[in-house]
Amino acid sequence: MKCPYCGFEEDKVIDSRPTEEGYAIRRRRECIHCLKRFTTYENIERKPLMVIKRDRSRQVFDSSKLLNRLLIACAKRPIPIATLEQIVEEVENSFLKEHLREITSTAIGDMVLAKLKDIDDVAYVRFASVYRDFDDVDTFVKEIKNLKKLR
Repeated sequence: MKCPYCGFEEDKVIDSRPTEEGYAIRRRRECIHCLKRFTTYENIERKPLMVIKRDRSRQVFDSSKLLNRLLIACAKRPIPIATLEQIVEEVENSFLKEHLREITSTAIGDMVLAKLKDIDDVAYVRFASVYRDFDDVDTFVKEIKNLKKLR
């Protein structure tokens, strides 16, 4: 494993433990050269989960892409990155547990919105505005009113 700081190819494993879901192993490593520490994850190799987009095109599910969208929706909000990573992991694992090979982007978006609704209202509305393609202020107002009703 190359050190992300200095590129040296030798390190030692300091700590190793399974993730909460149990589908990966988290390893804390220390570079033998620069002594900096970093984390790696060892995952089970799975068959790719395909996402069916609105235009009917297909692409491989990319957890980092979903995490980036969540980071944008949660910018300047008091939400730990670990919480967002957990959402991404839960979404992906829920589809894999059902042994689905293809899933619609709509199903992914709905699941993310359901989780964000319980975490942060502002992040929920931000994510919904892009996911549901809000095109005017009235749509924002309607979504906020619906959210208030649920509270």
